[in-house]
Amino acid sequence: MKQDIDKLLVVGFIKHVEEATWLLLIVVMPKKNKKLRICVDFRKFNVVIKKDPYPLPFTNEVINTIVGHEVYTFLDGFYGYHQISIILKN
Repeated sequence: MKQDIDKLLVVGFIKHVEEATWLLLIVVMPKKNKKLRICVDFRKFNVVIKKDPYPLPFTNEVINTIVGHEVYTFLDGFYGYHQISIILKN
């Protein structure tokens, strides 16, 4: 677990803090392959953050919106934000 935390520190995903005004509960759980999984309870965090006024739509909402159009274009974060176009057929 220390190696995983050190990796997160090195890449800047987490940082060391001397004093925290609030903390999240962290639980370490064993996986089936005997490795450890770090789980974070975000419920207290979700109470204090500002809600997104423009949340991402559900998949069925997107599909209902594109019905009747010939082409649907989107940016895919998994592939480095390359533009992908899908030709829709009726």
